[in-house]
Amino acid sequence: MRIQIHCVHFTADQKLLDFIQKKLDKLDTFNDRIISGEVYLRLEGSDTSKIKQKVFEVKLFLPGDSIFVRQQGTTFEEATDMVIDTLKNKLKRHKDKQRNISAQQIKESRDLVEEGVLNEDLEY
Repeated sequence: MRIQIHCVHFTADQKLLDFIQKKLDKLDTFNDRIISGEVYLRLEGSDTSKIKQKVFEVKLFLPGDSIFVRQQGTTFEEATDMVIDTLKNKLKRHKDKQRNISAQQIKESRDLVEEGVLNEDLEY
């Protein structure tokens, strides 16, 4: 999966970028149709405050849809773990929803074919 990572108003360490990439690559096990993703890393808080909240935002692009998650934490690693947990649940729900829609469409198509076959039998 292709991931673009954007750091807003700071430069991230390569270890952090590798950590994020590794965690996001594991999401392919929950939904293999992920096209790409965008990650935004932000520091939130006042300029005078030494302690700033780390904000981690992810937008994953799926065929015909996208999933967005935003979390805050004391470290980017903590925020990443929270985002990954949320994304796992959202991807599972999305996949289940797609399966249910597909199963329903198949059932409706079968019903239409059966009705068509019955109507053809009645015409003879």
